[in-house]
Amino acid sequence: MADFHTSTHRANWIFSPQELVEKYKAANQRAIQTLEKYGTTQMEVDADGSLSYPEPIARDNADKHSRPKPLNIEEEQFMRVFYENKLREVCSAFYFPNKIQATALIYFKRFYLQWSVMEHHPKHIMLTCVYAACKIEENHVSAEELGKGISQDHQMILNYEMIVYQSLEFDLIVYAPYRSVEGFVNDMEEFCGVKDDENQMLKDLQETARLEVDKIMLTDAPHLFPPGQLALAALRNANEMHRVLDFEGLCCVLCRYLRRILARQNSKHTILQLIESLDAIDAWVRKFKFPTEKDMKHINRKLKSCWGHSSHDDSKKREKKRHKSHKSLNEAHNGPTLA
Repeated sequence: MADFHTSTHRANWIFSPQELVEKYKAANQRAIQTLEKYGTTQMEVDADGSLSYPEPIARDNADKHSRPKPLNIEEEQFMRVFYENKLREVCSAFYFPNKIQATALIYFKRFYLQWSVMEHHPKHIMLTCVYAACKIEENHVSAEELGKGISQDHQMILNYEMIVYQSLEFDLIVYAPYRSVEGFVNDMEEFCGVKDDENQMLKDLQETARLEVDKIMLTDAPHLFPPGQLALAALRNANEMHRVLDFEGLCCVLCRYLRRILARQNSKHTILQLIESLDAIDAWVRKFKFPTEKDMKHINRKLKSCWGHSSHDDSKKREKKRHKSHKSLNEAHNGPTLA
């Protein structure tokens, strides 16, 4: 049966909106202070999870206007959302089960409650979270295989693995709303006495609700509400959008069903409070914004600057790449050399 509320084990990862804002602010401010002190925000990470910074730099007022500009909180949010979507693409490319994607996504979200994207590249954290999720969900894929599949150095994944675990406080069991959706549908089927010819309607409702959960998972709602409430919000929206079941009938049955669940769990919450939570989840989905290509180009420029990568560095890399490509082409025509 689905659960509406957090258990003691899960409560550590559910916050009030104000607490969540403070966490993002704290990580952002720490990165800004690091940038001021070291001239870069990017840390070196060793396989044992230890971190190292470059030596502090001496600054004078003359170079004040040439200093790199840090990302603001909204830009950090855009960067996280962009890579959360990339995480899904990686999982789809490897045909990983949905539970791995959900676990990796929640790991990624929780990691960046502790850190700024200016401190640890989201691409590295994204891949490490996928690798860790494969382990915990017993669908092990080697770091070498994962890195090779997306043309990334697998050693980077191994280096970041320990700091990801540390940032998650080694709390690796994830309760995603996808399982709660399935639990609700199964429980409602029995409670409502659904007939055999109505089973397909419930299957359609469950599939549509799963897509609604996909939308919810890209917002901050998983930090604010337990999985059961996220699942119920998704089910409600799925039914409103597609009228899989009679809306008035579902509301009537749903109220009786919710009362029974709340009574079973000895919950102090009322039906009205629960509906308010579902409305709040809907509001998070409505105000969600995905970054545009223009947004990401601007943010990436700022991020590279924070890491000490200037446009001159990028030009040198492109020149080196062109030189390498030209050399490879010559070798293809003339054969490899020993020089």
